[in-house]
Amino acid sequence: MKMIKTDFPILNQKINGQQMIYFDNAATSQKPQSVIDSLVDYYQNDNANVHRGIYELSERATNAYEQARDKVQNFIHAKKREEVLFTRGTTESLNWLASTYGAENIKQGDEILISYMEHHSNIVPWQQLAQRVGANLKYINLKADGTLDLTDAEEKMSDKTKIVSVTHASNVLGVVNPIKELAQMAHEHGAIMIADGAQSAPHMAIDVQDMDVDFFAFSGHKMLGPTGIGILYGRYEVLNKMSPAQFGGEMIELVDLQEATFQPLPWRFEAGTPNIAGAIGLGAAVDYLTNIGMPEVEAYEQSLVSYALPKIKKIPGVTVYGPQDSEHHSGVIAFNLDSVHAHDLATALDQEGIEVRAGHHCTQPLMRHLDIAATVRVSLYIYNTREEIDHFIDIIGKIKEYFNREFA
Repeated sequence: MKMIKTDFPILNQKINGQQMIYFDNAATSQKPQSVIDSLVDYYQNDNANVHRGIYELSERATNAYEQARDKVQNFIHAKKREEVLFTRGTTESLNWLASTYGAENIKQGDEILISYMEHHSNIVPWQQLAQRVGANLKYINLKADGTLDLTDAEEKMSDKTKIVSVTHASNVLGVVNPIKELAQMAHEHGAIMIADGAQSAPHMAIDVQDMDVDFFAFSGHKMLGPTGIGILYGRYEVLNKMSPAQFGGEMIELVDLQEATFQPLPWRFEAGTPNIAGAIGLGAAVDYLTNIGMPEVEAYEQSLVSYALPKIKKIPGVTVYGPQDSEHHSGVIAFNLDSVHAHDLATALDQEGIEVRAGHHCTQPLMRHLDIAATVRVSLYIYNTREEIDHFIDIIGKIKEYFNREFA
């Protein structure tokens, strides 16, 4: 996929005098020219509000906006287009679920089950809900290799369990969780299954029907799309019973002095002027990934991981977190280098034009579980190459040599 790199204009630049290598794709991905063009085209030619106008511009904008919903439906294999809701991103999607479904269905003594590897966005909303209603928040343990302990999950599920919410792919450990198996466990106890798909939707084929999830949330900006747009998939039968998350224009059917009625799905949940350009841009990103093919995307990234992980592990003094076998590791590789703080290593890499993330990655409970403060994280995508990995490994060696010499 070397030629793909030319589709991303931002990659053709130098950082600190060095050709940039972008390895922070778990935080946000770069955008192909086709996505950028879709945003410009909307604002230059079709800028109008959706659903409300009967004039040409509004009809064109509405068609493009709703076509994006259809593209996402096909991308994740949802049964109905009404099951696809536009949000600002994964964080908002999960907060909506806590404040709507959670507020209406979780009571004192009920249990919510998550895991130690969750992003803060899949922890704090459930903490707040549990505190408000007196529910119990429980955590699934991890095995020594960072994978989910399914035996512990099964033991902790009971008829008190009402919500199971687990990340599909970890943003730190490189673990891909068996969501379908967890969904089966959850449904056997009458609980709903929520999957955080922020780190999976950009990198692998998603079939929400096959996984049997009740809700699936992901963000556009991690899958080549614009920032500020995301998706909440909800099973129609569950979603249709929920109250709106917000109230105002667009989602209203009829307003009287003392009461109001609301639009049917999906518009009931999309109050106010939506992020029209963002939805159109997300649709363009879906087109780009679909044209490549998600199985091809996953296979290429797996080839990069199989190449990079053994090389990183061979660096003296390196500790890699998560599965040590590349076959069971996603394109996220978190590690530490002895005697070099994660932030210092990331700063040194930036001086060489290599952009990585360092810190707790919005997973402080996981960091405490691992007994560390931070890691350096390399996260790969379709425009990365083996040559970039080789250069990265070479620079790590030089940085290690420098720190050993200077601070010996």
